Amino acid sequence: MSDLDFDTMSLDELKRLQKDLDRAIANYDDRRKAEARRDLEEKAREYGFSLSELVEAKTAKLGAVPPKYLNPSNTDQVWSGRGRQPAWFREAHLAGTKPDDLKI
Repeated sequence: MSDLDFDTMSLDELKRLQKDLDRAIANYDDRRKAEARRDLEEKAREYGFSLSELVEAKTAKLGAVPPKYLNPSNTDQVWSGRGRQPAWFREAHLAGTKPDDLKI
């Protein structure tokens, strides 16, 4: 690798270098992901599956969860009770509203 003297480079040269580095990093990540995919596909084949079969097996079991809570101020806003609490639910709770009062 050559030694670069950043102090002698113009702003345009530095920006071009930055773009080239960003592109090289993205290409590196893409190559590593492709390599990982090839390795995982090979390992899946050893077990008699395709990688897509293994990935789909996990997601196929997960279905949409029906909403459990409703924002009384805006009936378009619902929450299943899973994951991160929406702001409207958190604010209602802080204001003293009990979760059971928001159940659908």
